[in-house]
Amino acid sequence: MDALIIPVTMEVPCDSRGQRMWWAFLASSMVTFFGGLFIILLWRTLKYLWTVCCHCGVKNKEAQKINGGGDTQADGACKPTDEKEENVAAEVGWMTSVKDWAGVMISAQTLTGRVLVVLVFALSIGALVIYFIDSSNPIESCQNFYKDFTLQIDMAFNVFFLLYFGLRFIAANDKLWFWLEVNSVVDFFTVPPVFVSVYLNRSWLGLRFLRALRLIQFSEILQFLNILKTSNSIKLVNLCSIFISTWLTAAGFIHLVENSGDPWENFQNNQPLTYWECVYLLMVTMSTVGYGDVYAKTTLGRLFMVFFILGGLAMFASYVPEIIELIGNRKKYGGSYSAVSGRKHIVVCGHITLESVSNFLKDFLHKDRDDVNVEIVFLHNISPNLELEALFKRHFTQVEFYQGSVLNPHDLARVKIESADACLILANKYCADPDAEDASNIMRVISIKNYHPKIRIITQMLQYHNKAHLLNIPSWNWKEGDDAICLAELKLGFIAQSCLAPGLSTMLANLFSMRSFIKIEEDTWQKYYLEGVANEMYTEYLSSAFVGLSFPAVCELVFAKLKLLMIAIEYKSEKRESSILINPGNHVKIQEGTLGFFIASDAKEVKRAYFYCKACHDDITDPKRIKKCGCKRLEDEQPSTLSPKKKQRNGGMRNSPNSSPKLMRHDPLLIPGNEQIDNMDANVKKYDSTGMFHWCPAKDIEKVILTRSEAAMTVLSGHVVVCIFGDVKSALIGLRNLVMPLRASNFHYHELKHIVFVGSLEYLRREWETLHNFPKVSILPGTPLSRADLRAVNINLCDMCVILSANQNNIDDASLQDKECILASLNIKSMQFDDSIGVLQANSQGFTPPGMDRTSPDNSPVHGLLRQPSITTGANIPIITELAKPGKLLPLVSISQEKNSGTHILMITELVNDSNVQFLDQDDDDDPDTELYLTQPFACGTAFAVSVLDSLMSATYFNDNILTLIRTLVTGGATPELEALIAEENALRGGYSTPQTLANRDRCRVAQLALYDGPFADLGDGGCYGDLFCKALKTYNMLCFGIYRLRDAHLSTPSQCTKRYVITNPPYEFELVPTDLIFCLMQFDHNAGQSRASLSHSSHSSYSSSKKSSSVHSIPSTANRPNRTKSRDSRDKQNATRMNRMGQAEKKWFTDEPDNAYPRNIQIKPMSTHMANQINQYKSTSSLIPPIREVEDEC
Repeated sequence: MDALIIPVTMEVPCDSRGQRMWWAFLASSMVTFFGGLFIILLWRTLKYLWTVCCHCGVKNKEAQKINGGGDTQADGACKPTDEKEENVAAEVGWMTSVKDWAGVMISAQTLTGRVLVVLVFALSIGALVIYFIDSSNPIESCQNFYKDFTLQIDMAFNVFFLLYFGLRFIAANDKLWFWLEVNSVVDFFTVPPVFVSVYLNRSWLGLRFLRALRLIQFSEILQFLNILKTSNSIKLVNLCSIFISTWLTAAGFIHLVENSGDPWENFQNNQPLTYWECVYLLMVTMSTVGYGDVYAKTTLGRLFMVFFILGGLAMFASYVPEIIELIGNRKKYGGSYSAVSGRKHIVVCGHITLESVSNFLKDFLHKDRDDVNVEIVFLHNISPNLELEALFKRHFTQVEFYQGSVLNPHDLARVKIESADACLILANKYCADPDAEDASNIMRVISIKNYHPKIRIITQMLQYHNKAHLLNIPSWNWKEGDDAICLAELKLGFIAQSCLAPGLSTMLANLFSMRSFIKIEEDTWQKYYLEGVANEMYTEYLSSAFVGLSFPAVCELVFAKLKLLMIAIEYKSEKRESSILINPGNHVKIQEGTLGFFIASDAKEVKRAYFYCKACHDDITDPKRIKKCGCKRLEDEQPSTLSPKKKQRNGGMRNSPNSSPKLMRHDPLLIPGNEQIDNMDANVKKYDSTGMFHWCPAKDIEKVILTRSEAAMTVLSGHVVVCIFGDVKSALIGLRNLVMPLRASNFHYHELKHIVFVGSLEYLRREWETLHNFPKVSILPGTPLSRADLRAVNINLCDMCVILSANQNNIDDASLQDKECILASLNIKSMQFDDSIGVLQANSQGFTPPGMDRTSPDNSPVHGLLRQPSITTGANIPIITELAKPGKLLPLVSISQEKNSGTHILMITELVNDSNVQFLDQDDDDDPDTELYLTQPFACGTAFAVSVLDSLMSATYFNDNILTLIRTLVTGGATPELEALIAEENALRGGYSTPQTLANRDRCRVAQLALYDGPFADLGDGGCYGDLFCKALKTYNMLCFGIYRLRDAHLSTPSQCTKRYVITNPPYEFELVPTDLIFCLMQFDHNAGQSRASLSHSSHSSYSSSKKSSSVHSIPSTANRPNRTKSRDSRDKQNATRMNRMGQAEKKWFTDEPDNAYPRNIQIKPMSTHMANQINQYKSTSSLIPPIREVEDEC
């Protein structure tokens, strides 16, 4: 066989001899390439020679000028030279313009350039696809251009490539390097053969496979389209495109030579191989497998394989592992969130750990909430561990995790932050550097707000002073729902409220945490505690049936009929300003569309307040039957004007940025005249500039420091001892947040409990700058582990002992983080106090409700019955025995040796690790794995952990007014003005008393009411809680909301245990016992500050009682002020005489207390119970309900 006959069709006039014309196609490419290369080199050579010649001429002219010859000739020669230069400049300018235009056309920096680049790449891939199609045909064949559709398309593509080649050539700065580029070589060997095929009516497959080299630019194209943004993705696409393009190009060459044969063999040693068989051959060759089923037969093919296997093997060995590594290291959670229509989503970021996420999800997805149609998207820059990943999988229907950072706008776009309902930022509560953690969260807020200013953000902050930095963010807007939950502020606020009402921290923590109801059949204290734990705080709009009724009337109706407890409302003033009023009193009437704050077990129960209709439900006794009725009233209710979103968030109406609202209940001019005159006549600053807190001029720390001997020579009782562990290097915990609630202005001055700090002086010096404007604060340098220091401050006579530590987060071992606090707690409990007068007598004070006649026989003291002077903070009602009295049984203190031990000192201990609560009580049976809220110390209010505040994140998201209400209750009434002032000066500023600032004192506070004596004593012995609730509300405007009960009160036998536990919102028919203490919200009494509180639900000794009965006065008017002064002076003289008889003069170290104040809390240390009883009658009291008063001036 002389030659391979090419296929011939009748329509095409091919060579009758069947001669191959492959050389014509190849020659066109070679001539184009080398011809152009020769022209470029020739041009560059001529240009170089011209430049050298011109350079020599210029040198000669310069030499002539230097020699000074022919000035005139030189001037004449300059003119033609200048004309030539102008022509050259014009020519260069025109060429430069064309070159710049061409550069813009092919540049990816403009839209036109990007479109052109992408189009060229797409057409190159199209030409490669045409090659794949044509590869099934013989290498060379005769085809009619006008009838071959693929040839026509390929011709059109190559015409476009030719034009693009021209643009690239014009724009190239270095024409030689451009001619040798890969893309240029591809064009040389693919474009000219197409024109030759049209001329010869022949088609040669030839080197068209070189179009596969265009795949190398694939990553550039994706970058132009802004698809590839990360270095890993760019590198991965680069490696893949280079590998694939090399593979396909080499396969095309093998396909060409194997199907054509060797030219020197007259093309007779060819073998028919398809293109894809060649692809397979190259892959098994690169991978060194080499099955041998397909192999090269031609000499050219084998020679190519020799060189390719070297380069291909090297590329395969380096590229493939790197590609696999990049794919393997690709973020598992690197996708993008796809929003579901009709379903909201929130983004949670910050400190994402198993503990924080599990606590958050447990509360956010709790079954007691309404249907939570919200998807939770977690964003964190570290991939989750196996435990956290398993947690996400268990909640896969509502939870998604993405790896990234909120500081990266790209990652914010991935989680669709612009369409998110809110963004929640969790803080690391256990970090060693709280300020650094707060700074990180503030940066997260800045990044998110910068990306989308309208997004609602709820963030946790560790330190109170760092909240001020959020106000510097322009788009931070509390009106849009932005909130900062300051853990230090709330934690210490909770502890401070426990100093005033023990157990309140536990009750409030349980109220904003979602807990499932756990039913216990046995009659144990856990049964009643867990029934209360199931209650949470909800909001709901009130039915129009309540419009026009006073707040107490609605509270009574809602409690008695709907079995709900309403504690506050959102009230709109005449100026349409919205504020939250807590137990406001009779003067506030319910308006249309009023939002109520309820305590209930689930959200469905609260709906009763919205559905209630007097016409339809008035005769219904079962509250479960109160459902939506068919009255037309419901069609015109709030839902028609408030969207579901606003209803969920309290209509988006906020009171103040992250602070309590202005809780003014009365017009300032309605304050009793005596108080206004007394407070405004004295040109003395007694309150801060907002009127929310007691204030005194800044004191030097040296003036409040007590030595141990000085403290031992004095007697403190009814005070608060704060044991603080810290040193110079410890992070500040912000003791101001602990002191502020105890110095709220809704206490009168004589009601303030003295605060004594026991701890490192170096640490307290660092905190003092924020404490020096508060009255009645002292410091005993020492250590809380020293019993001598504790005895010096009379810890056995304190109302509350608080144990805090600033060193907790500096220890890696979680079980050792609370070692100092636990050791201090156990140390105090093991102490013994000889000749103590007992907790009841020395630890607390009592009160008589206003209007109660002390001289009434029903309210007179029982002769010979030893009781505590009063109940203020719910101090221990000790061991009880029954004592006969006409008509009822009263409690009596059982004085025993055990009573003198430290186990009966009221304490609250701060813990970091929840599991360490098992070490606080040695006599409980709590399992180490028991949740914190189920443990006895937490139920009794003697332990508090910051972890309980995690629930506030979800509670605030579902209702932003919950946080405002909680802060109002625990902070003592911080206002936005005060926070702005603290942000500026980091200190309180004193202010003069004005009607406006005095009116700010008129707000509720939490207190505890004793039942064993007084106006409610008849209900304390087997009465119903509902009757007590209604009586207290009607008579005194006191709103009861819980019970603090002895742990063993349900036992029929007497018990020596004085531990109490919290019962939240008991049912109406709940039976009371005489030893119960009732949590209540009591009104502020304007007149109490003008008289001495001597309220006693329980009496003193006979001596004490007779003394008190002689001091009963009516409230004096302004005209009686001289008599008041005279009476006060007489009393002061009597007190001084009594103190002198005791043998020692009083040491004056309360530098902030005026000279004419009531006798101080500092007396000589009592040596006997009788003497203590005598001294105790002068003890300052914290009356809860305005008592019968002794006339005195308030400091």
